[in-house]
Amino acid sequence: MRMNRLALTAAGIAGAAALLAVPAQANAAQTTTTGTTVTCGASGLQAGKSTQLCAEVTGDSVRLFGRISLAGPPTPGSEPQTVDLLTSISGQVVGGASLGTASGQTRFTASTVEVPGVSGTVPCGSTVHGSFSVATFPWSPVPVTVDVVVPC
Repeated sequence: MRMNRLALTAAGIAGAAALLAVPAQANAAQTTTTGTTVTCGASGLQAGKSTQLCAEVTGDSVRLFGRISLAGPPTPGSEPQTVDLLTSISGQVVGGASLGTASGQTRFTASTVEVPGVSGTVPCGSTVHGSFSVATFPWSPVPVTVDVVVPC
């Protein structure tokens, strides 16, 4: 049986409340491989999807990228709907230069999608702040962020 739109919205709101109840530190994920560290910020709900912004740091290079995935399990027996999402990723060295903004359109069906962002060389000891927004009619963006310190 298909969930009606109201039930789907209520489920999304309940999921968002659960995400907000968990401290942001518990949502952050770090992975280290051969001098590369990936730090992801807390997940958020945007355009009815789960979104997250990650920062990959290798030496003094920083790369920001987004992830879009389903906000919950698909409705049993339903076909996944393809949706075109407007995305934007921006990065800034706190108190310094901009890493720029990457905006575009991302096609999402049901599997997790990685959205390319911006990158740059950053002085060690600097903090990089990134923001990732996703929108589609009728939903406005509610950006997710990540902050990462470039080690010396």
